[in-house]
Amino acid sequence: MANPQPSAVTLAEAKELLRCLADAESVLLLSPPGVGKSAAVEQAARDAGLVVRSLLGTQIAPEDVSGVPKVVGGRAVFCPPRLLLPDDGKPFCLFLDELPAAPPDVQKAFYSLLLERRIGEYRLPIGTWVVAAGNRTDDRAIVRALSSALVNRVFVVPVRVDAAEWFAWAEASGVRADVRGFVKFVPSALQRAVPADPVPFSTPRSWALLSRDLDLAEARGALSAEERRALAFGRVTAHDAALFCALCEEGLGDLRPVLEYVEDPTRLPKTETAMWFLVSRTRSAVAGGELIGTPPEKINAFLTAAGEEYRFALVLDLVEPWAELGASDLMLRALRTVTGLPESLRPGAS
Repeated sequence: MANPQPSAVTLAEAKELLRCLADAESVLLLSPPGVGKSAAVEQAARDAGLVVRSLLGTQIAPEDVSGVPKVVGGRAVFCPPRLLLPDDGKPFCLFLDELPAAPPDVQKAFYSLLLERRIGEYRLPIGTWVVAAGNRTDDRAIVRALSSALVNRVFVVPVRVDAAEWFAWAEASGVRADVRGFVKFVPSALQRAVPADPVPFSTPRSWALLSRDLDLAEARGALSAEERRALAFGRVTAHDAALFCALCEEGLGDLRPVLEYVEDPTRLPKTETAMWFLVSRTRSAVAGGELIGTPPEKINAFLTAAGEEYRFALVLDLVEPWAELGASDLMLRALRTVTGLPESLRPGAS
């Protein structure tokens, strides 16, 4: 039996879990870098009417959690920091950011806080949320192994990127149309794997930051092609940066998702550069099963409208997936000499 894998939730689902559980359970959100965990926690807390008080795991010492002692009536009493126990006694959201990156002695200082909502002799106000967040051990971030004692005190929630959620957020947050358009055209660029070397890589956060950088440069009249390339290569994966800049420099900002062209081939780009970008993206979509369920008549209308040169490029080495999508017998027969499609894969073959 294969090792069972935890089911990851989207940011919207994570916020709903926080709303339901965070006043009773200490929650630990784990994800790759740049997904937006911190912003999601802050938004969920604001929606619940709670002030967010944050501690950064990499920048605190154990006494920042347990407090410092003072003598009261001949006895030493630990006084918790005001950040963790505000004077007004109102519930709040305690956000422990980068908890997996905290040193072992700092993690240990959180044990009673995470399990019992207690700091020494003091308890957190009823209704207070305790939420932690961090990266996973395989993300090549600054992450230390979490002790079994700490893990056993929290509700661990793996978080994943959801493209639809990001696009809705990006549009509402003013992320540039060219950035949104590129990510729609190349969905895999939204979240790339963490590279082995310390170089920029694509995440939801890095695309949002690139959008901001481009806006700032444009507002100052300093957005030449060279400056756009410098900004893009300084924020996202090099391959994505090169594609993004090529799209912008060729005036291809209006490219649409592949399915829109399949639904209406009259929208096919008019320039050669744009068509070759679309061919590359369509091949990826077919190989990844993104067009499964599309009516065969639409598949055939799209291939017909693409034209012979692009049609051969679309089908080369992908004849079987196109046949399964319903490409016509006549069209596949015409392509057979180039692609080597076996008779058994042709529509209607017995």
